[in-house]
Amino acid sequence: MTATKVAIKVHDYAYFRDGFCKFEDANISVMNHSFMYGSAVFEGIRAYYNKERNKLYVLHAKEHFARLLNSCKIMMMQADLSVDEMTELLIELLKKNNPNGDVYIRPSWFKDSVRIGPSLYCKDQDNEDSFIMTSIDLGDYLATDKGISVHVSAWRRLSDNAIPARSKVNGSYVNTGLAKAHAVKAGFDDAIFLNEDGHVAEGSAMNLFIIRNGKLITSNLTDNILEGITRKLVIELAQKELNLEVEQRTIDRTELYVADEAFFCGTGAQIVPIGFIDNYEISSGKPGAITRKLQDIYANVCRGNNDSYKDVLIEIDL
Repeated sequence: MTATKVAIKVHDYAYFRDGFCKFEDANISVMNHSFMYGSAVFEGIRAYYNKERNKLYVLHAKEHFARLLNSCKIMMMQADLSVDEMTELLIELLKKNNPNGDVYIRPSWFKDSVRIGPSLYCKDQDNEDSFIMTSIDLGDYLATDKGISVHVSAWRRLSDNAIPARSKVNGSYVNTGLAKAHAVKAGFDDAIFLNEDGHVAEGSAMNLFIIRNGKLITSNLTDNILEGITRKLVIELAQKELNLEVEQRTIDRTELYVADEAFFCGTGAQIVPIGFIDNYEISSGKPGAITRKLQDIYANVCRGNNDSYKDVLIEIDL
């Protein structure tokens, strides 16, 4: 049997367990607890390449590592690296890999024992926790220059009392995978989740915003959504740069169909305009005016071209 082909451009080096190594040497056993039971947590971090300056700008690195440690707490993991230590490892990893384009970084803590049994805690057995961080080239994850087509999924977003959405648990992304796969098979680009009470949660793996009557509206953090770092930045940009009123509240399904504009946002996705929801046309099927303005502002922040937001970036000379 041949090995699985890698469809993405993975960089040469990874950080694995307690040091840097070649990517191909960062391996775990097929009986590893994280592989068998999904007992790992992760973050996705973007670094943007500014060609004119030959610099990388890492967006919200420390915020992502802080959220990663919160995920570790929920999953009963003993992370022995601090936010600052993981940030330094990220910078060193990027310098080793020396990319010449936009980068996606994936840090993860995982249960690193070889044993049978799904429990995260075992009184009489060790279930140690380890850290891995990799990086890849990554442009647009979803189309950002057109209005994508999505549908409201028949799958419901996992409840906080089942697998909490505020923790990026590897195993929970089966929920995302089912919703996304059914959407694509039905001819859509992506999906929108409802929560268990039938209200709008978020996209398959992105936060969701709609615009109605000049207001930017997004679901409450308590509606089983990820506490999005990009979501928080989008709210800040909308308020400070566009003077928009922002509402965080429960959203009914039918509000999606009468929205003036709609978009997804996330670290990987960035800001993705939505043109159709369940075949209802949103903003004439194209990116709306407010969405386009937010995209432009966001892109300038990410590439270090807006001095007012330098504090959200780490600048790396290449």
